[in-house]
Amino acid sequence: MNDLSHDPICALATANGMGAIAVIRVSGKNSKQLVSKAFSKDLNNFPSHSVHLGWMLSVSGERLDEVLATLFDHGKSFTGEESVELACHGSPYIQQLLLQRLVEVGCRMAEPGEFTKRAFLNGRLDLSQAEAVADLIAAQSKQAHQVALQQLRGRFSSELQQLREQLINFAALIELELDFAEEDVEFADRSALKNLVADVLKIVHRLATSFELGNAIKNGVPVAIVGAPNTGKSTLLNQLLGEERAIVSNIAGTTRDVIEEVLNIEGIQFRLIDTAGIRETTETIEALGIERSQQKIEQAKIVLCLADSADDVNLQKTTEWVQSLKTLHPDKNILLILNKADLIKTVNLNNQEEVLQISALNGEGILELKNKLVQLTLGDFSIQDETIVSNARHHAALLHTAAALERAQEGLQGHTTADFIAMDIREAMRQLGHITGQIDIDIDILGTIFSKFCIGK
Repeated sequence: MNDLSHDPICALATANGMGAIAVIRVSGKNSKQLVSKAFSKDLNNFPSHSVHLGWMLSVSGERLDEVLATLFDHGKSFTGEESVELACHGSPYIQQLLLQRLVEVGCRMAEPGEFTKRAFLNGRLDLSQAEAVADLIAAQSKQAHQVALQQLRGRFSSELQQLREQLINFAALIELELDFAEEDVEFADRSALKNLVADVLKIVHRLATSFELGNAIKNGVPVAIVGAPNTGKSTLLNQLLGEERAIVSNIAGTTRDVIEEVLNIEGIQFRLIDTAGIRETTETIEALGIERSQQKIEQAKIVLCLADSADDVNLQKTTEWVQSLKTLHPDKNILLILNKADLIKTVNLNNQEEVLQISALNGEGILELKNKLVQLTLGDFSIQDETIVSNARHHAALLHTAAALERAQEGLQGHTTADFIAMDIREAMRQLGHITGQIDIDIDILGTIFSKFCIGK
């Protein structure tokens, strides 16, 4: 990496707006010296990781605000550079006043993500850990926080490094064979190499497959509640949320637009979507609502098809509809929910893999439904025990890695020459290296990655 500019930068590190305190971060060469030009004490005389109370001063010596200055020497800060963090009073006016003063003494305003970018370029974090910083800031649930924290701590990086090291060892032997090609010598045990590629490929496939879960945890799991009018969709939404969010009426067509709410179950965010009752109608507004309902089914990860268990006609139509939905959307989790279990306790249905009976009115079966939503989301993954991929860039690189390893696997089974096998293994190593930044990343790609960060981070 050669984008190692060390010019001093500054930015507000806490959220915009008014608060009790705000933190302004300064990082770069001679940060302490520059801040001292606007501070009531010479910070150059104090050691790293010390905190000093003083005044930020204007050019004329006027007191601007009383602040706490925390010092970090080169190599001992988040960015790896000399840094100063100023804790000031949380008035937006004061924040801007102090930032303007820092610019006057020689700092420049930081770009989005520039502090974390410098931490990566200075070797404080690898690229996957740097990206985890943004995910950690944006985490809105316990599970999203946990996935980001695991990545920030280096769990994903460590697993990728182990995979690369295994491939590197065998790649070195294959490369050695190429140097002695005329002697027709094999240094690499082909059977051992087949086993290695198979083992690594299994892990890579597992990591790539986990992206579906990681992406759902990161962005929330869309759950569409669908069915005919008057089957209790809005009542179910209210029961799940524990509040009267949707209007409930026995008049068909009451819900005319899509209603979306967020429900947190066991640290996972579910985006519940109450849709208009699906039926044939000539009423224009209701028809638009039904059209949107169809769109939400397309977007949902889980579809809850609600049927009225006390209405035989509705029940039959809904079960047939569920079967057609499963055929049309094999990638979705489609669950048949029989409402009004308080009225009809036993319903026999043929050709249904799984059916849940609930009473949206009195809450019967709601806990089981919530547990089922978590089960459908997690599948056989354990967030506590496994690495979960939540970054689209990482997922793409893993898919490329798998493709290269599959080619190498086919080559080993078909007795392909060592040079082609070596080429595929090098490509697999290169793709794994792209994830952590061990392989040089184009500066434009870095710019795109860090531009998604907030300013000050």
